[in-house]
Amino acid sequence: MANIIVLGAGLGGTAAAYEIHAALGEDHEVTVVGDGPRFNFTPSNPWLAIGWRKRDDIGFAIGERLEHRGIRFIDVPAEKVLPAENRLRLRDGRILDYDYLVIATGPRLAFDEVPGLGPDGHTHSICTAEHAQRAWEAYQAFLANPGPVVVGAAQGASCFGPAYEFALILDADLRKRKLRDRVPITFVSSEPYIGHMGLGGVGDSKGLMEHELRQRDIKWIVNAKLLAAEAGKLKLQEVDAKGAPAGETELPFAFAMLLPAFTGVDAVRGIDGLTNPRGFVLIDQHQRNPRFANVFAAGVCVAIPPVEATPVPTGAPKTGFMIESMVTAIAHNLRDELAGKPGEARATWNAVCLADMGNTGVAFVALPQIPPRNVTWAKEGRWVHLAKLAFEKYYLHKIRSGHTEPVYEKYAFKLLGIERLRPPAKHLEGDLP
Repeated sequence: MANIIVLGAGLGGTAAAYEIHAALGEDHEVTVVGDGPRFNFTPSNPWLAIGWRKRDDIGFAIGERLEHRGIRFIDVPAEKVLPAENRLRLRDGRILDYDYLVIATGPRLAFDEVPGLGPDGHTHSICTAEHAQRAWEAYQAFLANPGPVVVGAAQGASCFGPAYEFALILDADLRKRKLRDRVPITFVSSEPYIGHMGLGGVGDSKGLMEHELRQRDIKWIVNAKLLAAEAGKLKLQEVDAKGAPAGETELPFAFAMLLPAFTGVDAVRGIDGLTNPRGFVLIDQHQRNPRFANVFAAGVCVAIPPVEATPVPTGAPKTGFMIESMVTAIAHNLRDELAGKPGEARATWNAVCLADMGNTGVAFVALPQIPPRNVTWAKEGRWVHLAKLAFEKYYLHKIRSGHTEPVYEKYAFKLLGIERLRPPAKHLEGDLP
């Protein structure tokens, strides 16, 4: 009997646990180690921050759901992975042994890289349910005394879609409240141009997103490096195309939501051969760590090199669509290895991002994520809004029920009207420098 530990109880970790358990059967033990007792559907956090969802709409206690499927659950965070010993140390001092480890922790939020950034500083975040809830509470106070708003992403950020989404649904909500005329909105980003998305652009995403922002009278500043956030004021440095300083700017705000850069979590950082200098887990094309062959990883915690060098550092996003294909590959590889066969399954590495705008939305498709690509386009329409609603309902049902078939991956391409494609083999050893 093999003992498999899944580190992380978010989108990647819970999906991985269900799929691994289904693939291996009752003869092997699967344990999930989570940071707290609740599952939260992270893609709905922008709606939570604007008051369009409540926390219980998009999250619930996960332990009973997992254990109903025969999966052990421990809601104590990991303190350190000890891959040379095949052990995991928890924060309460317990040591867990494993035969295989699947790391799906998500990221550490590097607010500390910009003074004053984050919910414990002077800006808000939608990276976690707690952060989004605090943003909603601050937003209610803001509505009583509206003023300038700044939305965007810091240097090193790798997930720009939620920042765009938040800016656009904020605009929609303020219009419904008849307050938009009192709220100047500025979008600030480390991207070299609007619509870059950390992907080098997706189809005509530049023209499309510039049009959407311009139509809503949202100003923007790109090639921006955040210097500091202070009470009611954001300091940033703009750079030119070569990365040279091009002047400093101060933006006043009454409300600000800025996404931070990500790093790997403390439990895996600084382990030679396991992670890169930013703490992201190194993997090959089969989601396996090259040095520790019994360690796999999926989701935001994995090391993916930037698509291209940019004047201000940007990272490559890891979307929910991509994460589903990662965990499926891991489950198949574990099944084959335990059956005495080589594990050769690979994730599709296709990027699909759905950004809601209230009653419409924008979809970005890059197949595969890393160029050269077979398919690349960006489109706007009400169908995107409906697709994101459907994905939310599907994924929450999947985690509540333990359903393992990746329905989103199976049918999303049919919805988008394109063929399912796989990328060329690559050895993914990089991420942000």
